[in-house]
This record gives sequence, structure tokens and C-alpha cells, in this order.
Amino acid sequence: MSLGYRKLGRNSSQRKAMFRDLITDLILNGHIETTYHRAKELQRLADKMVTLGKQGDLAARRQAAELIRFEKDDNEQYAIQKLFSEIAPKFADRNGGYTRVLKLGPRRGDSAPMAIIEFVE
Repeated sequence: MSLGYRKLGRNSSQRKAMFRDLITDLILNGHIETTYHRAKELQRLADKMVTLGKQGDLAARRQAAELIRFEKDDNEQYAIQKLFSEIAPKFADRNGGYTRVLKLGPRRGDSAPMAIIEFVE
């Protein structure tokens, strides 16, 4: 039986909270370091958020706001504003593939495979 996504050892509410934190940090910082399996699942969500950002209408903004946390970056700009005003316009002529996952070595403590997820340039 295949679910279509990884459970990552968490129940659904914990998983949703973790991905909300990760997607917000990815938007604010441009790249984050996490485990490989989290990065691959986050890649699906990040590409969906950029697609919503490219639509740019009120309905897309509300859908994105359901997942992205209400946090500011160093320039006092909210993550949702940054998605719609800076990130999405960069990908206006690109059809998918907005993020890349780069494998790193194993984590020192538990030898979990690590990766960096970032927006492509």
C-alpha cells in the first residue's frame, strides 16, 4: 500500500507543522539544510507554493497563507509577500522545477542523510 507521501515518523498534525516551518524558512532564506527525505517532500510543497505565487490572485494568496507562517525576514518583509513579490516573478517563464535538492554527507549524530534544498537561479 502506497500513500503517495512519506510519513517521516510523525502524525499528520506534527508533519503539517514541520512542513509549515520548513517552507517558511525556505522562502525567507532561499535555502535550508535538512534531512534528504524531508527535503524531497518539501520540494513538492515549495513548487506548489511558487505556482500559487505565479497565479498571483487573491484566491492563490489565501491558499498560500494557509501553509506559510506569518514571519518576517531581515528586511521586515513577510514570507507571503516575499513569495508573491520576489520569488514567483523570477520563475515567470519557467514551467516547474523551481527547487533543487543537493545531497550532503551523513549527519554526525545519527548518520541520517543530509541535503540542502534551494530555489534555482
